[in-house]
Parts: sequence; structure tokens; C-alpha cells
Amino acid sequence: MRIAYIINSLEGGGACFPVPAITSVFRKAGHEVVVFALSRRDGLALPRLEEAGLRVEICPAGEKQQVQTLRWLNRALTAWKPDLLWTSLIRATLLGQLLGARHRWPVVSWQHNANPKPINRRLLLSMRRLSCFWVGDSQFVTDETHRILGIPRDRLACWPIFYATPQAPQAQPWQKGEVIRIGSLGRLSREKGYGDLCAALALVQKARHNLPPYEITIRGEGNHRAFIEERCRAHGLDMIHFPGFVTDTRGFIASQHMYVQPSRWEGFCVAMHEAMQGGLPVLGTTVGEMRYSVQEGKTGWRAAPRDPQSLADALIQALSQPERFHEMGQQARNYVCTQFSEENFTEAGMGILKRVQAITGLHK
Repeated sequence: MRIAYIINSLEGGGACFPVPAITSVFRKAGHEVVVFALSRRDGLALPRLEEAGLRVEICPAGEKQQVQTLRWLNRALTAWKPDLLWTSLIRATLLGQLLGARHRWPVVSWQHNANPKPINRRLLLSMRRLSCFWVGDSQFVTDETHRILGIPRDRLACWPIFYATPQAPQAQPWQKGEVIRIGSLGRLSREKGYGDLCAALALVQKARHNLPPYEITIRGEGNHRAFIEERCRAHGLDMIHFPGFVTDTRGFIASQHMYVQPSRWEGFCVAMHEAMQGGLPVLGTTVGEMRYSVQEGKTGWRAAPRDPQSLADALIQALSQPERFHEMGQQARNYVCTQFSEENFTEAGMGILKRVQAITGLHK
């Protein structure tokens, strides 16, 4: 098959980063893939796609120019003549569905978000039948897609968008007297909850517990940066730093002692699972796949989303026992290496391809 993989943007992080791994399964099965990006944004994901040998077509229209974007995508797809459209995220899905219906191209759609905005939920509900098959990026999102959109189980499958690499660099144990290094990877956007983390840190300071010295480094960029930095200044939080986007995520993870993910909502959350792969215990909120992977007292600590006090309590608990970081980090690593192996990832993808081919009648 010729598979057109349609994505919202080439923004660093999020659903774009797993594209090389996902499309590698398509290519292993003998299919040809071209990526069509509806916008460039910061373009930080483009090098990963190019290094994977993927051809990438980028729409020159602005993100608010929906008609121009649709026309560009129609021209680009018509010229390439795909057999199948594979869409990722809501904007790409809706435009892909429109063109799929017009040209009679079957459409497979990823779901990465279990909590779409009300207007997006209504749009997805009204157009859900235009995709012949749906894929959830985690078990949680798959179950919510079935519940919220009413997608029948025979047209829906779970394919976690991450597989662990056991050879990834590993974090070193915390040594007594060291400053505790806490890391996080994510876009500086509202849904990642970094504003809640700042409020939680202010509560930790106010509580005046006798905690070891610590620092928090958040690697990422986004339109919420100014708001977060202002909150840090207002609360006098000099222990938190925002040095920007990092390409060597594994090296960054290996330099830390612990990982924090204060998200308000998530699907799979690749970055958090990468931290577990690197041997870090995780403080995560109970959203998305994190509610399964973060096991209290074993692989990390859990906090309620949108709740700075819950986050502060979990931080105090974690910082009070840094001698357990390495042991818990190893349990976290063992969990992801077992649950999300490359073998499981490839098998899930191949199984979905076979189901899609059976439904559509498309064959190699």
C-alpha cells in the first residue's frame, strides 16, 4: 500500500516524535509512506523524521487558513495517489476524513487525546463513520474512544506509541549530599500542568519541611512559557529552570535522579515512559496511561491532576526518601521493558495493518 501519514504539525514533542517508529512498522510490512504535515510550527520534529528516511511534505498555509490547507492537502494527495490515509490528531483527522470521503480513500485515525474539547468532540462524533478504523495510543485512550465516540471494538485497536530500548543510558543512584535533580520533558503548554507544578512548589516552600536541596529542570518550549516564568518569579522559585528544548532526551534523563509529569490530561505520555526506561522513578498525575504505569511506592508517586496541594504532598513524600530513587527507578525500567517491548510494539502494528487490509480489501 501507499500510506499517506497526515499529521497536524512538526512541533517538537507530542504525537509527531513517535512517527519514525510507527512508520517503520509500515515499511517493514512492505508499504510505502509519505508524511504530510499541515503546518511546520517550530519544526523541531523534522530532523527525526528526515533521519528515519521519511519524505515529508509541509503545507505553506497558516494554521488558521483552513480552506487553503484543505486545498493544499487535496493537491498533494491527489498528486501522490495514496491507497490509504492515516491521520494523527483532530485537525489532521477531520481534513483527512473529508478528502477520504471525496476520493474514496479509506481513512485510519489515531486518537491521542481522551479529553477533546467539546467542539472537537462534537465534530469527531459527527464524522466518526468517515474513518474505517480507529487506533488508540494507549489502553486508556482506546477505552475512552469506545466510550465517548461509540466506536465499536471491531473497528478499534490499541497501539501504544512507544517501545522501550533496554540499552538506553541509565540514571545513576543519588548520593548523600547531592542536590536532587528532578527532570521533566514537555511542551510549555497549559495541558502539561507546569503552572500547577509552580503552585505546588510554593506550597512545599511554605510547609518548611527539612528536605534535601533539589532543583527542577524542564526541557521544552511552548506558548505558556511567559505565564509559567511569571508564576515562578511571583513565588520566588529559584530552584526551577527552563533551558529550552533538548534533542538528546536520553542523555538528559540519565543525568537526573527523578522525573515529574504534572499533566492535566494525557494520552500515552511518551516522555514519562522514556524517563522510566532510563531508570527514573516518576511523580505523575493520574491521567492517561500514567494512571497504570505510575504505581504508588513501586515505580513512583501519584498526584491528582489540577491539584497543587496533591502535587505538593507527593513531592514532599518523594523528596523525603531519595535513597529509594534508584530501586524504584529500576522497577520502573523493568515495567516498561516488559510491558512496552519492541516485539510487542511491532506485533500490535502488524496486527492493525492486517485488520485494516481485511476491512478495506487493500493488499500488498
